[in-house]
Amino acid sequence: MAEFSKPTVTKETGIRHFFAAASYSWGGFQRLLQESAFRQELLFAGISLILLIVVGASLGEIVIALVLFLGVFAIEAMNTAVEEVIDRISPEISNVGKHAKDLGSFAVLCMLVASGLYMLYVIGNHLFFR
Repeated sequence: MAEFSKPTVTKETGIRHFFAAASYSWGGFQRLLQESAFRQELLFAGISLILLIVVGASLGEIVIALVLFLGVFAIEAMNTAVEEVIDRISPEISNVGKHAKDLGSFAVLCMLVASGLYMLYVIGNHLFFR
């Protein structure tokens, strides 16, 4: 008969869970920094926030931009996760893998367009209509 053993990964509880989750998130951020697309998105966010401050955007407008950029980063992280899983389980080229990667890329594009449109609107509004 098979003997049951303790799982190799134990689930933390309480404050240990909080610190474990923070550690995993930090690891994800470090992994994402290896992606050139993410570094470009960080640059876009930084330049955009500087432009918002320069044109005199309100705190509310800056907060909305931050939320949009966090959305970009979150979707980029999920896209990278999908790509890594597809590459691991299906190293050969397949339509299913291609579609999964394409869909992740499209999600990132949609969020970037939303962020870019918002930036154009706010900056344009401050430069031309005030």
